[in-house]
Amino acid sequence: MSRTIFEALKWASSFLKEHSRDENVGEIYLRNLLKWDRSKLFANQREELSQDIFTEFENGIRKHVSGVPIQHIIGFEEFYGRYFKVNQHVLIPRPETEELVFYILQRKKALFNREKTSQLTVADIGTGSGAIAISLKKESIMFDLDMYAVDLSEEALSVARENSKRLDAEVQFLQGDLLQPLIEKNVKLDILVSNPPYIPLTDLETLSDVVRDHEPHLALFGGEDGYDLYHRFMEELPLIMKESCLLGFEVGAGQGATVAAMLQKTFPSAEVEVVEDINGKDRMVFCTRK
Repeated sequence: MSRTIFEALKWASSFLKEHSRDENVGEIYLRNLLKWDRSKLFANQREELSQDIFTEFENGIRKHVSGVPIQHIIGFEEFYGRYFKVNQHVLIPRPETEELVFYILQRKKALFNREKTSQLTVADIGTGSGAIAISLKKESIMFDLDMYAVDLSEEALSVARENSKRLDAEVQFLQGDLLQPLIEKNVKLDILVSNPPYIPLTDLETLSDVVRDHEPHLALFGGEDGYDLYHRFMEELPLIMKESCLLGFEVGAGQGATVAAMLQKTFPSAEVEVVEDINGKDRMVFCTRK
């Protein structure tokens, strides 16, 4: 039995709601299958779907309801206007992290004088899919970034390299634990950005099954209280940051003040700021040394 786009979306919305999943997933998935933008999808709601497309659509929606992230079914997630390959080895890029990229770009322009330097050395720690590193490299117009991306997981780096190649972004990928690969290479940074694992292990059972069962725990959990990686950052940062530099971290909601205090203790003369995301949560901490 053939179905119109309107009928398919109505079925998906109802089915997703019934199973406590995001109702918008139906629209996102169908747009992906048809390779249409949102306006075209809604302008053609009375058009009939082929049986093959509807079957694939229905199977995908049922798979998502069983717990598989829709991004894994599609194979990609949009981030800062580009599509990044994602799978079970990397964290799915979130909209909050787009804000981190935006503020780094904004602060970079304010801190560094292009007349004095046109080249900046930048590192993204815990790069995952490479979304932050690649976005910074592609969006940096005024400065040429010598861009490094570090991850402990070789599987994650494989995904990041693929994204870098497909999006034509020149990034140097290093495998290793936190800042160690950079310390070993004696790299000195103008900018460091990181969205490290920060979820407390105590929150494991309260996470959505979509996240808990399908995203890498290595990229999610930051020890019992969520601060393990930040403590290690504070020990290693003075070894690689230049005198004048910019640091930006994504943090878990409620962690901003603690991470800010850590950074202030590490760099006493620096300007440290907690910035809320679009939802009003303390999601980013920036440290500027002038």
